[in-house]
Amino acid sequence: MSSRSRNHAEDLRGLAKLVAEATRSVTDTVETMHGTIGGAPARLFSAPVYWGIRRVTSAVHEGLEVALSRLGPLLGEGAAAPERELVVAALNGVLGDYLAETNNPLALEMHLRRSETTTVTPNLLVFVHGSSMNGAVWRKARDLGMSAVHLEYNSGLHVSTNARAFDLALEELVATWPVPVESITMVAHSMGGLVARGACHYAEVAGHGWRERLRSLVFIGTPHHGAPLERAGNWLEVLLGVTRYSAPLAGLARIRSAGVTDLRFGYVLDEDWQGRDRFAMGRDGRTKLPLPRGVACFAIAAEKDGLVPLGSAMGDHPEPERSLGIELAHRFVAKGRGHVDVLASPEVWDQLARWLTATDT
Repeated sequence: MSSRSRNHAEDLRGLAKLVAEATRSVTDTVETMHGTIGGAPARLFSAPVYWGIRRVTSAVHEGLEVALSRLGPLLGEGAAAPERELVVAALNGVLGDYLAETNNPLALEMHLRRSETTTVTPNLLVFVHGSSMNGAVWRKARDLGMSAVHLEYNSGLHVSTNARAFDLALEELVATWPVPVESITMVAHSMGGLVARGACHYAEVAGHGWRERLRSLVFIGTPHHGAPLERAGNWLEVLLGVTRYSAPLAGLARIRSAGVTDLRFGYVLDEDWQGRDRFAMGRDGRTKLPLPRGVACFAIAAEKDGLVPLGSAMGDHPEPERSLGIELAHRFVAKGRGHVDVLASPEVWDQLARWLTATDT
């Protein structure tokens, strides 16, 4: 629940591993393009050069591993700098699934962190950040009279993977909270709203107790029906693969994480993505998932959000059966605000306070 210290040697080891793997990947791409353009003679004569690059990369990486293992005790541990945390959060948003799969020390692990300035009450206010972000985005959050808790997670993993883990983390939080928990309110930004919806679903399936304590759920800039920019990224990959000369570059479009590709249509559940090529062009095949029953749900959109369209943020859809049905009185558009700075809007927090006070009465 408290802030975590960082092992500086592990940070450096994770960075060294990532750089080495990136160098090998770029080398593979360049070699493929070289061979495609120059044909068999180019492949024959350039092969030793690329082999040498890979060998040197491996040797440098191995040397760094040895050096860092010896420097570890000298570097020790310390509090993680805010700048470092922001960079790692962004890195996890783009490559988080890869970092986790390769056991890279830079991969974030999900945990709930109680705000250092909050007091213990029976009422929890859980903040859930969006893709490539961390709890720092809530620095302008107001004291709404509840105990503030922040979810930190690897936003590069599938939304449903994080949703399942969030469900378990909340169940443990309620069981270990110093006083009996009476109510839970969630405020979720961007991807965090999808993670929150998924956690509610998996809690209902498992019969977890925290779910019945959930009173309110506020979505801020959540792409309930997807984000056009991810669909544009998918098109870029297809276009790069049109010719045999540009095809090797299409692989670069596949570095984006599972979490990012889930944003194409707003995937929330396992069945939305399982058994599918997440980079293939296709139609929206999501399983219909209604809002959690018995919970007051609210939606806030930013007027100048270049990432999430207004309709998606409000849960509206051209097909009526896919619309979430958020009440008009539970909607708010932050004028002149963008996707991230909406969280710093005094008007947004005024509206939140009005909604949540009315819900409690």
